[in-house]
Amino acid sequence: MVVLANIQVKRALLVLLGVILASGFGWALWPKPVPVDLLAISRGPLTVTVDEEGKTRIRRVYTVSSPITGKLQRVELKAGDEVKKGDTVVAIVEPSAPPLLDLRTTREQTAHVAAAKAFVALAEAEIRAARTDLQFVESELSRAEALQNTAAISPRTVEKARSDVDMRKAALARAQANEEVRKRELESAEARLLPPDEAALGRVPATCCVRVMAPENGFVLKLLQESEKDIVAGTPLVEIGNPSDIEIVVELLSAEAVRVSEGADAMIEAWGGRTPLKARVRRVEPSGFTKVSALGIEEQRVRVILDLADSNGSPPGLGHDYRIFARIGIYHAADAVLVPVSALFRRGSAWAVFVAEGGRARVAEIEIGERNSTFAEVRGGLQEGTSVIPYPSDRVGDGVRVEAALQTNWSQ
Repeated sequence: MVVLANIQVKRALLVLLGVILASGFGWALWPKPVPVDLLAISRGPLTVTVDEEGKTRIRRVYTVSSPITGKLQRVELKAGDEVKKGDTVVAIVEPSAPPLLDLRTTREQTAHVAAAKAFVALAEAEIRAARTDLQFVESELSRAEALQNTAAISPRTVEKARSDVDMRKAALARAQANEEVRKRELESAEARLLPPDEAALGRVPATCCVRVMAPENGFVLKLLQESEKDIVAGTPLVEIGNPSDIEIVVELLSAEAVRVSEGADAMIEAWGGRTPLKARVRRVEPSGFTKVSALGIEEQRVRVILDLADSNGSPPGLGHDYRIFARIGIYHAADAVLVPVSALFRRGSAWAVFVAEGGRARVAEIEIGERNSTFAEVRGGLQEGTSVIPYPSDRVGDGVRVEAALQTNWSQ
């Protein structure tokens, strides 16, 4: 009997152990609720912006160029120096020395000089001939006037003699003018033979140098030419502008630029200061341009010009061609039902979220409107106060049990 009782006890213990093990395996294999964060949907303002890097630009930049071809003296100005309109000498340009002539050009110019000398000699001969003719007709006029007193000749003969004198005087004046023309031609031909070392010998006066003056009050932004060198007319020398007159230039994708309107508010960030700067869109340029991105992709972009809203001008330290980051407002809702973008996912062609109902995750298709990088505007399918699951993992599905690891109300 004792042995039989022991056997029954052992069987009971084995059965109990089996039940415990089966319960443990069942409990271990039983699906547990997935821990998720829950956010209760609220209402709030929504601002949608177009974000893009840009740069500052002085509104009026003056590029000073050389008015003549010559030798530029070393520019003593430095970037940041203040200049006064019509008072500050920006650069000094000396006329360039004549170039060296090759043998063929030398012979041609020598022949031109010889021809010019011959023309001068011809003009001098014409003057002598005109003087001789004038002396002759003047003597004829004197005799005619003497004979007129004795009535030996007619008045018409006297008038004819006077007319001849006037004509010979005009011929002499013409010959003298022709001589001046030929002399100037000779000087021009001789100047073409001027050797390049004439300036070094001091034959070019120092007063012939051109002093380029500052066209406007401001500061030197950039020295385009600094060292002494030979330049041609129109060579840019320096850039001048007023750093207190700053505007912002942002190059937006054309698909984003069409949503920006003139007068829209903007915020300027990452400019180096502690607080963002307020700005306002002044102009959206009507034409775009093609720009190749760093990845080699051709993009069609449009320049958007912004003015700083601070009436005191640009903040200290902000200069020309400085990098900034602009956020330009394109939409604002003062009171809207908002859902975090992190809770959204695509379901076919619709947007959807996971909502927590009765301890389980349920898929809810919603209609959204405008959105920014953090929130989206709900226009249908989701009510205020509903709890949604942000950043749902691959363990979360329709009907899966969930439990709140963190449940909060969010605010912008």
